[in-house]
Amino acid sequence: MAFLVLKNIRKSFGPTTVIPDLNLEIETGEFVALVGPSGCGKSTLLRAIAGLEEIDTGEIWIEGRQIDELGPKDRNIAMVFQSYALYPHKTVRDNMGFSLKLAKRPKEEIDARVGEVARMLHLDALLDRKPGQLSGGQRQRVAMGRAIVRRPKVFLFDEPLSNLDAKLRVAMRAEIKLLHQSVQTTSVYVTHDQIEAMTLADRLVVLNKGVIEQQGTPLELYSNPCNMFVAGFIGSPAMNFLQGEIVEEGGQKVARLGGGARLPLPAGSSHAATARQVTLGLRPEHLTMQAGGPLTGSITMTEPTGAQTLVYFDVGGTLVTALVEGDTPLRVGDQFACGVNPGRIHAFDSATGNRI
Repeated sequence: MAFLVLKNIRKSFGPTTVIPDLNLEIETGEFVALVGPSGCGKSTLLRAIAGLEEIDTGEIWIEGRQIDELGPKDRNIAMVFQSYALYPHKTVRDNMGFSLKLAKRPKEEIDARVGEVARMLHLDALLDRKPGQLSGGQRQRVAMGRAIVRRPKVFLFDEPLSNLDAKLRVAMRAEIKLLHQSVQTTSVYVTHDQIEAMTLADRLVVLNKGVIEQQGTPLELYSNPCNMFVAGFIGSPAMNFLQGEIVEEGGQKVARLGGGARLPLPAGSSHAATARQVTLGLRPEHLTMQAGGPLTGSITMTEPTGAQTLVYFDVGGTLVTALVEGDTPLRVGDQFACGVNPGRIHAFDSATGNRI
């Protein structure tokens, strides 16, 4: 049996079903990120694991022990929240050691554990300060330290970086990843930020209305999304979707797009029937500038980001995004042409949204 097992989990709030029937297994030491848009059920699922939400039906097992009937304090789980939830009148030392004090651990043990974790998180010089004297990143490290000193079986992270500025989020991502590599505790991380999830997790679980759409390594989901929902959610900038019809030209099946553009179907989808409506997914980073390329249109907007520039151009009434070198000379109103390697094209059935 896997280390953390969720069996047939169902959760409703009144007439609204948030999680209809979910099964998930997480291995020992694995870092799993639950991702999806707001309202997909990821935070509800995390709170159910913690015991903060009571499930309607199903079972939760940790290390071969069923825990869904236990209270939160008896599950040996530590949770790091979006809000730091620190006691403002207590020092960093007292905040980090508070759970051990409640458990009536000896003072010597509390001091040793707090000191060890403080050194790990570079908080040893701040132990006598109070939360009001700390920066946002320091407070988040204290919140993580409070969880670590408990030596739980599972860490739960509920969007812990949402309150930090962009630069600090990147720094804290690196700290969380290094922390997990150090302590190797099984971790479940909830976020709506797919870049955050991809950089941190061993495995992504993409949720949509409480249903697991796809799970796998970050690169598996990026390279082989099973449907348009996953394809559009994973990757930044977001994937382009272009509507077309499958036709046969010169013995090869291609997708005829609006405006007359034609793109070959990717390998593996050549069995698709002609006249079938198809949606092609093209990632902006896979579009390359190419004079006379099949995708041509007028530039409507550019977004310079430094090393790269996002180019938005109109292809038969559809706004397409391409990613080019930052010093590429481009102006609104210019014609922009590009091509794409057929192996980088994703094809989906327009009716079902599933990959073909």
